[in-house]
Amino acid sequence: MVVGGDELRAGVRRLGAELSQAYPEGVLLVAILRGSIWFLADLVRAMSCPVEVDFMAISSYAEGTGRVRIVKDLDLDINQRHVVLVEDVVDTGLTLTYVLGELRRREPASLEVCALLDKTTRRIVPTPVRFVGFEVADDFVLGYGLDFAGRYRNLDFVVAGDLSALREDPDAHVADLYGR
Repeated sequence: MVVGGDELRAGVRRLGAELSQAYPEGVLLVAILRGSIWFLADLVRAMSCPVEVDFMAISSYAEGTGRVRIVKDLDLDINQRHVVLVEDVVDTGLTLTYVLGELRRREPASLEVCALLDKTTRRIVPTPVRFVGFEVADDFVLGYGLDFAGRYRNLDFVVAGDLSALREDPDAHVADLYGR
Protein backbone atom coordinates (compact mmCIF):
# COMPACT_ATOMS: atom_id res chain seq x y z
CA MET A 1 0.00 0.00 0.00
CA VAL A 2 1.17 3.50 -0.81
CA VAL A 3 -0.52 6.70 0.27
CA GLY A 4 0.82 9.03 -2.39
CA GLY A 5 1.57 12.71 -2.14
CA ASP A 6 -1.77 13.96 -3.50
CA GLU A 7 -3.83 11.53 -1.42
CA LEU A 8 -1.75 12.32 1.65
CA ARG A 9 -2.16 16.07 1.21
CA ALA A 10 -5.92 15.67 0.67
CA GLY A 11 -6.20 13.62 3.88
CA VAL A 12 -4.27 16.21 5.87
CA ARG A 13 -6.40 19.04 4.45
CA ARG A 14 -9.54 17.10 5.45
CA LEU A 15 -8.22 16.67 8.99
CA GLY A 16 -7.30 20.37 9.16
CA ALA A 17 -10.85 21.29 8.16
CA GLU A 18 -12.33 18.85 10.72
CA LEU A 19 -10.17 20.29 13.50
CA SER A 20 -10.96 23.87 12.48
CA GLN A 21 -14.68 23.11 12.56
CA ALA A 22 -14.44 21.33 15.93
CA TYR A 23 -12.36 24.11 17.55
CA PRO A 24 -13.34 27.44 15.93
CA GLU A 25 -12.14 29.37 19.00
CA GLY A 26 -8.73 27.69 18.94
CA VAL A 27 -6.89 24.57 20.01
CA LEU A 28 -3.55 23.44 21.38
CA LEU A 29 -1.96 20.67 19.34
CA VAL A 30 0.45 18.47 21.27
CA ALA A 31 2.73 16.47 18.99
CA ILE A 32 4.71 13.43 19.97
CA LEU A 33 8.28 13.76 18.75
CA ARG A 34 9.75 12.84 16.28
CA GLY A 35 7.63 11.12 13.69
CA SER A 36 4.64 13.44 13.91
CA ILE A 37 6.57 16.60 12.95
CA TRP A 38 6.00 16.25 9.20
CA PHE A 39 2.29 15.60 9.70
CA LEU A 40 1.97 18.38 12.28
CA ALA A 41 3.57 21.00 10.03
CA ASP A 42 1.17 20.29 7.17
CA LEU A 43 -1.80 19.91 9.52
CA VAL A 44 -1.27 23.34 11.10
CA ARG A 45 -1.04 24.94 7.66
CA ALA A 46 -4.37 23.29 6.73
CA MET A 47 -6.19 24.73 9.75
CA SER A 48 -8.23 27.94 9.70
CA CYS A 49 -8.65 28.44 13.45
CA PRO A 50 -6.21 29.78 16.04
CA VAL A 51 -3.70 27.07 16.90
CA GLU A 52 -0.81 26.69 19.32
CA VAL A 53 1.69 23.86 19.28
CA ASP A 54 3.68 22.09 21.97
CA PHE A 55 5.71 18.89 22.02
CA MET A 56 6.35 15.80 24.09
CA ALA A 57 8.95 13.08 23.61
CA ILE A 58 8.37 9.57 24.87
CA SER A 59 10.85 6.76 25.50
CA SER A 60 10.45 3.11 26.41
CA TYR A 61 11.68 1.80 29.75
CA ALA A 62 12.22 -1.71 28.50
CA GLU A 63 11.53 -3.23 25.13
CA GLY A 64 8.30 -5.17 24.86
CA THR A 65 6.89 -4.04 28.22
CA GLY A 66 4.63 -1.27 26.96
CA ARG A 67 5.91 0.94 29.78
CA VAL A 68 6.97 4.41 28.71
CA ARG A 69 8.35 7.57 30.23
CA ILE A 70 8.23 11.23 29.27
CA VAL A 71 11.63 12.42 28.04
CA LYS A 72 10.51 15.93 27.03
CA ASP A 73 7.44 17.37 28.67
CA LEU A 74 5.15 20.20 27.59
CA ASP A 75 6.22 23.80 28.02
CA LEU A 76 2.62 25.09 28.10
CA ASP A 77 -0.01 24.65 30.79
CA ILE A 78 -2.97 22.71 29.34
CA ASN A 79 -5.34 23.23 32.28
CA GLN A 80 -8.82 24.12 30.95
CA ARG A 81 -7.61 24.23 27.34
CA HIS A 82 -8.84 22.28 24.34
CA VAL A 83 -6.02 19.88 23.51
CA VAL A 84 -5.55 17.52 20.58
CA LEU A 85 -2.74 14.99 20.77
CA VAL A 86 -1.18 14.59 17.31
CA GLU A 87 0.33 11.21 16.45
CA ASP A 88 1.86 9.87 13.27
CA VAL A 89 0.53 6.35 13.82
CA VAL A 90 -1.59 4.72 16.52
CA ASP A 91 -0.75 1.05 16.83
CA THR A 92 -1.35 -1.01 19.99
CA GLY A 93 -2.64 1.97 21.97
CA LEU A 94 -0.30 1.29 24.89
CA THR A 95 1.84 4.42 24.55
CA LEU A 96 -1.15 6.54 23.61
CA THR A 97 -3.09 5.38 26.68
CA TYR A 98 -0.15 6.31 28.91
CA VAL A 99 0.23 9.78 27.36
CA LEU A 100 -3.51 10.47 27.48
CA GLY A 101 -3.55 9.51 31.16
CA GLU A 102 -0.71 11.92 31.89
CA LEU A 103 -2.45 14.72 30.01
CA ARG A 104 -5.86 14.09 31.64
CA ARG A 105 -4.28 14.57 35.08
CA ARG A 106 -3.53 18.15 33.98
CA GLU A 107 -7.27 18.79 33.56
CA PRO A 108 -7.66 20.08 30.01
CA ALA A 109 -11.11 21.34 28.99
CA SER A 110 -11.11 18.58 26.36
CA LEU A 111 -8.64 16.02 25.08
CA GLU A 112 -8.85 14.25 21.72
CA VAL A 113 -6.47 12.38 19.41
CA CYS A 114 -5.62 13.11 15.79
CA ALA A 115 -3.60 10.43 13.99
CA LEU A 116 -2.34 10.36 10.45
CA LEU A 117 -2.48 6.55 10.44
CA ASP A 118 -4.58 4.24 12.58
CA LYS A 119 -3.82 0.52 12.84
CA THR A 120 -7.02 -0.56 14.55
CA THR A 121 -6.26 -4.23 13.91
CA ARG A 122 -3.23 -4.00 16.23
CA ARG A 123 -5.05 -2.31 19.11
CA ILE A 124 -4.43 -3.98 22.47
CA VAL A 125 -5.90 -1.19 24.58
CA PRO A 126 -9.18 0.30 23.33
CA THR A 127 -8.19 3.88 22.62
CA PRO A 128 -10.54 6.22 20.76
CA VAL A 129 -9.01 8.28 17.95
CA ARG A 130 -11.46 11.01 16.96
CA PHE A 131 -9.59 12.41 13.97
CA VAL A 132 -8.10 9.80 11.60
CA GLY A 133 -6.32 10.43 8.34
CA PHE A 134 -6.08 6.86 7.06
CA GLU A 135 -6.73 3.41 8.45
CA VAL A 136 -3.96 0.98 7.63
CA ALA A 137 -3.55 -2.76 7.98
CA ASP A 138 -1.03 -4.43 10.23
CA ASP A 139 1.88 -3.55 7.95
CA PHE A 140 5.14 -1.79 8.61
CA VAL A 141 4.90 1.83 7.46
CA LEU A 142 7.58 4.25 6.30
CA GLY A 143 7.73 7.82 5.07
CA TYR A 144 6.25 11.20 5.93
CA GLY A 145 7.94 11.16 9.33
CA LEU A 146 7.84 7.41 9.92
CA ASP A 147 11.26 5.83 9.94
CA PHE A 148 13.35 2.73 10.25
CA ALA A 149 16.68 3.31 12.03
CA GLY A 150 16.30 7.03 11.37
CA ARG A 151 15.89 6.56 7.64
CA TYR A 152 13.03 7.31 5.23
CA ARG A 153 11.33 10.05 7.32
CA ASN A 154 11.71 12.58 4.50
CA LEU A 155 9.69 10.65 1.92
CA ASP A 156 6.65 12.68 0.84
CA PHE A 157 4.45 9.58 0.80
CA VAL A 158 3.70 6.64 3.09
CA VAL A 159 4.50 3.11 2.04
CA ALA A 160 3.24 0.05 3.90
CA GLY A 161 3.88 -3.62 3.36
CA ASP A 162 6.52 -6.26 3.74
CA LEU A 163 9.63 -4.30 4.53
CA SER A 164 11.35 -7.16 6.35
CA ALA A 165 14.55 -6.67 4.34
CA LEU A 166 15.20 -3.60 6.52
CA ARG A 167 16.09 -5.84 9.47
CA GLU A 168 19.21 -7.02 7.64
CA ASP A 169 19.94 -3.80 5.78
CA PRO A 170 18.32 -0.51 6.87
CA ASP A 171 19.16 0.91 3.43
CA ALA A 172 17.55 -1.98 1.54
CA HIS A 173 14.77 0.17 0.06
CA VAL A 174 16.67 3.41 -0.51
CA ALA A 175 17.01 2.88 -4.27
CA ASP A 176 13.36 1.89 -4.70
CA LEU A 177 11.81 4.53 -2.46
CA TYR A 178 14.00 7.44 -3.47
CA GLY A 179 13.86 6.55 -7.17
CA ARG A 180 17.61 6.19 -7.56
